[in-house]
Amino acid sequence: MSGAQPWGFTDDRGTERVAARVPERVVAYVRAGAALLDLGVTPVAVYGSGHDGPGYDPAKAGGLDAAGVPYLGPGRALDEGPLRELRPDLIVDVTYDGKSPYALDEAVADRLGVPLVALSVGNELTLPAILDRFGELSTSLRAGVRESGDPAGTGEAEAVLREVAGRTGRTVLALSGAGPDQVHLARPQAWPELARLAALGVRLLDPGPGPGANWLTADWDRVAELRPELILFDNRFHAVPPYETPPGTRLAAWNPETPPSPAAYARFFRELAEALAA
Repeated sequence: MSGAQPWGFTDDRGTERVAARVPERVVAYVRAGAALLDLGVTPVAVYGSGHDGPGYDPAKAGGLDAAGVPYLGPGRALDEGPLRELRPDLIVDVTYDGKSPYALDEAVADRLGVPLVALSVGNELTLPAILDRFGELSTSLRAGVRESGDPAGTGEAEAVLREVAGRTGRTVLALSGAGPDQVHLARPQAWPELARLAALGVRLLDPGPGPGANWLTADWDRVAELRPELILFDNRFHAVPPYETPPGTRLAAWNPETPPSPAAYARFFRELAEALAA
């Protein structure tokens, strides 16, 4: 290569970032970092959210831990010293509101003099659009190298899930356990991946009217009233397993922070298809 290649990217807040060379030392929120790893960009470190503890959450880490990518702890309590020592030239976070990074205070990046990009994972974008945006960022960070076709098999996994969902017709409820007296029931259209499942023919149950844009908080009796045939339960470390389920109900894991990469969602679609078919 004859010289450094200039770099530029506009994130999902409309913030344009430019640099004289392609960033090589990326620090990312764990969900974004796991997606970038799947897409061929290995972060130098990742950090968690306010839900995370001092170590990796296995449900959120993807291949990061196995790849030896260091975890710095929750972003809002991040020690800036170790982050500065990493000499990052880009920070990648996600945004749910299209305005602010989710897991790291942008003032930290400003103090370090490091550009921060935030990609949307909220319901203003469809899941395919979210995956495309992470693909665009990873392509820019790999100096324009792009794989062709569908290497992760997402299209094939979706086709299998569509066939199984149509054949079985089983009803599905997505939830996050909060203890013996409380459970958060997901509103399908508030979650891009759940909306995608519905588009593929999965019969997702809506928890009904009540407060909460993404979740309806209720007791476990409400789960019994909805009579799901399969429960997608939040398997992140801070959530708790289902306490009470209707007799005969199947269980399958759901990570509401699945890394936004084709490979990660292909795995999720295949696992759900297997659970529906069992």
